[in-house]
Amino acid sequence: MTRFASLLVLGLSLLPRAAAAQEPSPLRRPETMNLSGPRIGITFLSDGVVRTLRGEHDVEVDSFVSQFGWQKEKRFLSSENGATAITEWILLVGGIDQGAFLPSVSWLVRFRTAKGIEFAVGPNLTPAGSAMAVAAGMTLRVGNLNVPVNLAVVPSKSGVRVSLLAGFNARR
Repeated sequence: MTRFASLLVLGLSLLPRAAAAQEPSPLRRPETMNLSGPRIGITFLSDGVVRTLRGEHDVEVDSFVSQFGWQKEKRFLSSENGATAITEWILLVGGIDQGAFLPSVSWLVRFRTAKGIEFAVGPNLTPAGSAMAVAAGMTLRVGNLNVPVNLAVVPSKSGVRVSLLAGFNARR
């Protein structure tokens, strides 16, 4: 799984570079926008992660846990064609539905196309350990409302976590 994750990260990191080589677009100063907002979702925990939480942290949870949290993002690069590069912090609390408190923090660098397709990678820290998170998704736009939907995979020494998260924020 680690080899797969490494190849996936390598492939995703090369996509923006290959796309940029097709058609150069001048960079412009990013428009400042606060696109922070709530996130809600569900995370699948592999058996190894569940065992680690039980054995090392005395936390009893099922393989699926709820997620609630907040995402704070900032654009640091924009192009004329609408593509943007973003840095973001995602703070989540999982397992509340089962009486558990499983905090998680991720710091991701995200590439978003003008059509809202997104790819991200960065470190993730939880009680089960630290690892690299890889995410992909899409932001749907309805007027001033943005609705991001993302799938994230976090392979670690104790196992794999797969999260499906959605949220909203408004352009101001």
